[in-house]
Amino acid sequence: MSIQLAKAISVKEADSDARSHDGETVQETRGRIHIEGLQKVYGSKKHTFEALRDIDLTIEHNEFLTILGPSGCGKSTLLRIVAGLEEHTEGSLSLDEEEIAGPGPDRGMVFQGYTLFPWLTVRENIEYGPKLQGIPILIRRQISNYWLRIIRLESFANAYPKQLSGGMKQRVAIARALANRPKVMLMDEPFGALDAQTKQEMQAMLLEVWEKEKTTVMFITHDIDEAIFLSQRIVVMGANPGRILKEYKVQLPAERGEDVREHPEFLALKREIAQLLKH
Repeated sequence: MSIQLAKAISVKEADSDARSHDGETVQETRGRIHIEGLQKVYGSKKHTFEALRDIDLTIEHNEFLTILGPSGCGKSTLLRIVAGLEEHTEGSLSLDEEEIAGPGPDRGMVFQGYTLFPWLTVRENIEYGPKLQGIPILIRRQISNYWLRIIRLESFANAYPKQLSGGMKQRVAIARALANRPKVMLMDEPFGALDAQTKQEMQAMLLEVWEKEKTTVMFITHDIDEAIFLSQRIVVMGANPGRILKEYKVQLPAERGEDVREHPEFLALKREIAQLLKH
């Protein structure tokens, strides 16, 4: 069986890494990011700006981790370095024990800005990555059908990005990234431009997708509520230079509805993080 067909069959069954074994669901572990002693300095020898200092961080397989911090703390710079879009000055970083030396299909990205190809339909945007991989059209159609159902845009399969709302565009962007089956999803404030109600709807949808796929997620935000609602773990960064201040493990139910925002643990953690960011 070819590698492409093997990938396609996996997508056809559920497009996730869940496998059935002795009546139980077994989740493949993948996407462990390890960062050690990372530093990023911009400028010349005479005029330098230290964007990141001594970043030590491990994101575990299948974990949803959020980097939270104010503007200018280097959180997006850190994500771009993990994506391979920017070089670091010192330190090391790896994905599943392989050095990260540039961009790769093992990392999918979703940005705040809308990055869909305007000349392609919703379906064609989702199928773009699999098409580049040479996956046959019938299998690509199975992939896009799966994701259209997951993001609840089946009736918009033949629509173009200009016909979609902002929330719809970001749903398609998430589906397009995950259709390539990356080990890691890197998300740079993807809901930052959305109105409050749409933002909460997108957060809930993202959690549903993550529960199905269990892809490792590195999520960037400055929104404390968003960080707590989405994450298993939160890393809070400070600025000048960008550095890790503290990590929090989020002790909330795995399945989170809107009512979780009123949970005592949620409110207590929100107060603690807000207080930390004041200093």
